[in-house]
Amino acid sequence: MDHLQTFQVFPRIPKPLSFLEVLSRNIWWCWHHDAVELFRRIDPRLWDKAGRNPIVFSTFIPQHRLEELAQDTSFLAHMDRVKKLFRERVCTPSDHERWPLERNNTIAYFSMEFGIHESIPLFAGGLGILAGDHLKAASDIGLPLTGVGLLYRQGYFRQYLDSEGWQQEDYTETDFYQIPMVRAKNKSGKFVRIGVDGPDGHILADVWRIKVGNVTLYLLDTNIPENSREIRNITARLYSGEYGTRLAQEVLLGIGGVRALRALDLNPVICHMNEGHCSFANVERVAQLMEAHAIDLETAQEIAARTTIFTTHTPVAAGHDEFPADQVRPYLLPFEGRYGISVDKILSWGQMDGADSHSPLSMFVLGVRLARYCNGVSRLHGSVARKMWAGVWPGLPEEEIPISHVTNGVHIPSWLSYENALLCERYIGPNWRLTPSAPEVLTRIDEMYDEELWRAHEMSRSRLIRTCRRLMVQQYGRRNAPKAVMREAEAVLDQDILTIGFARRFATYKRAFLLFMDLKRLEAIINNPSRPVQFIFAGKAHPKDNEGKGLIQQVVAFAQNSHIRHRFIFIEDYDIHLARHLVHGADVWLNTPRRPFEACGTSGMKAAINGVLNLSILDGWWDEGYNPDRGWAIGSGEAYEDNAYQDTIESQALYNILENDVIPAFYDRHHGGLPSRWIKMMKESMKLGMRDFCAYRMVSDYENSFYLPAAKRYMGLVGESAKEAKALAAQRERLQRLWKHVRVCGYTRSGNGPFRVGDAINVTSEIHLGALRPDEVNVELYYGKMRSIETLHSGNAEPMQVKEELGNGDFRYESSINCRLSGRFGFTVRVMPKGDDWTRFTPKLITWA
Repeated sequence: MDHLQTFQVFPRIPKPLSFLEVLSRNIWWCWHHDAVELFRRIDPRLWDKAGRNPIVFSTFIPQHRLEELAQDTSFLAHMDRVKKLFRERVCTPSDHERWPLERNNTIAYFSMEFGIHESIPLFAGGLGILAGDHLKAASDIGLPLTGVGLLYRQGYFRQYLDSEGWQQEDYTETDFYQIPMVRAKNKSGKFVRIGVDGPDGHILADVWRIKVGNVTLYLLDTNIPENSREIRNITARLYSGEYGTRLAQEVLLGIGGVRALRALDLNPVICHMNEGHCSFANVERVAQLMEAHAIDLETAQEIAARTTIFTTHTPVAAGHDEFPADQVRPYLLPFEGRYGISVDKILSWGQMDGADSHSPLSMFVLGVRLARYCNGVSRLHGSVARKMWAGVWPGLPEEEIPISHVTNGVHIPSWLSYENALLCERYIGPNWRLTPSAPEVLTRIDEMYDEELWRAHEMSRSRLIRTCRRLMVQQYGRRNAPKAVMREAEAVLDQDILTIGFARRFATYKRAFLLFMDLKRLEAIINNPSRPVQFIFAGKAHPKDNEGKGLIQQVVAFAQNSHIRHRFIFIEDYDIHLARHLVHGADVWLNTPRRPFEACGTSGMKAAINGVLNLSILDGWWDEGYNPDRGWAIGSGEAYEDNAYQDTIESQALYNILENDVIPAFYDRHHGGLPSRWIKMMKESMKLGMRDFCAYRMVSDYENSFYLPAAKRYMGLVGESAKEAKALAAQRERLQRLWKHVRVCGYTRSGNGPFRVGDAINVTSEIHLGALRPDEVNVELYYGKMRSIETLHSGNAEPMQVKEELGNGDFRYESSINCRLSGRFGFTVRVMPKGDDWTRFTPKLITWA
């Protein structure tokens, strides 16, 4: 209908219950079990019907029920308890004394997706869930952090399977009135709207605000009447398959996100880019620094780089976004005037050295070129990333590539089961959530009674199976399945047998097929008369990934076999709600990626904190976390050149571990009692997750290693009219201009050997520095064990000292090697810039003998 006006009606909340509206407008409630139970106890059936969304739920509650609750002393006491905690954790100003920041300064955390709760559909998978956990943990520990993302009106797709088991995608419009968000206002009380120049005209975006505890998440939305239909669709779907739209999304997120912060009177003194989608942020941030401090481009780059964190999650080069230069150019043209350089020069920031101006722009290269701090998301992934991107720093040894790692963690209050949370409160204390990795917490996990822990887990498994049965009935009902099939769906799975979960994105490298390479053996495992096993599979394939969809179809076809379908199921439309039940109630969490393509894999961590035992390839986080007292490893981390051979070997290893280790450990019960060996492993798994893989540890690592040092550097760099930053820019220009003259003219050593352990080898080298001075460079003796005839296994750098000035820019340097180990060693000499890591690892400023 034309000119249709809409309005929203909410219930009239009695005054004694007014806090319920406050609570529903801050997503803080979703990671506090007592707050969740406060809503749920009003009407459990309606709570589930509302999708566990308090705003939708409020429209379902009859007015007479609210009036009853206003007189219910038990309910009011429960509400007062939650209200008290809310005021302590959210309404009380955070202690930022450790932060040298003014009130409007913030850590800006950019991400393409945020997975906070299933009722806010702004996520596709692990990257978004991690970003949501990052915000929650930042809120809990009081970080001055602000999230920046996009508001997708259709989010990511809902998954349905047709009668052939082929994935179908359905994009459902999200009713923004059902999300706890409001239009963002600046300090003058005006609604914030920003603009970005694009090839099809000016892109306008409204800014919305969601409260995540103490943290604010701002979201940009182009679906406004002033935009054309094409521009309005920029924020229609997460991860649009159309490259022009995808580019526009990433420009809006980065450039538009920084402009939104400025319009909100927030100063992003630190910029954390969660993957390369956000890399355009520093393009705008550099321009704003130039304008705010009246400095030139080079000086602004020195400030921006030293206050930027870039986190990469993708261990495959092809997985990083690249865009044709001609498509990017219109977005960057307006910066020619602001920077005073050509658009081709700006484009070169995102192109590999030596590439021509028409080469694609890499979002990884653009991000890392202006980021002092770069990290992978597990120890193994950091190593993979250094090898993959060594070309950005030509001549630098792989182990010195400036990409570190901060292993991901999960937000424990969001993912710990209700029963396990009650156990922790009883054994550890009410505030255990704030220090889950404290030694006393871990000790008291050991003190939990085995029977209590096992019964708590059995309740979670029972709830998982009830949930699966309900979802199976729903999905077969959508396909108009016969009544006989519907009756079978109502009775799938058994509450007392070993339950293995496999839920993740169906990408080919995750190898869902590994379990199915010997179907007779798998069927024998499932239908063992005395020790049966059941499997629950779930996950989505990317809409354009037909190989992934084919894997789902294979899994579904196997699950439909009449003799196993009561013990093997595939659940459609994997989301946070189903994930929560799976990591609470499964006994084993199965993960079979092709090493080293799993960057981290946080679902296994969520399972671990609930005492679910991991059975996984040694990839991602499990490469750090595995120990035989807490789970099982498939293989030993071997590298294979033949993928088919690898699949055969590792599938057989998987069957062997199931038959010889996992199944006996679960079913071995002395005199019909508890599985004591299994429960001991459960406790070790819980301690591992809480100690080493919680989001508090992760965010604290970012804070101590990156955020705090960057904040301190920012204050020094912008102080005194950016005096220090200007000096750094001048020094960089000088180094880049004069480095071509630097040479290692030769080097000699004392003695010809052989040498013995304890000997010292003195090395002398003549270095030509040209117009540079010795205090501007580091001359180093680089040595280590030989890996091959031309390379070292892992080098060590020993500083060399100036012993004599020879004139004409020549200097004699000396150092020595102490022979501590036996073996075949090699050494050489190199020259690098002196300074912090951002100066020291300037690409192409390294000279070897």
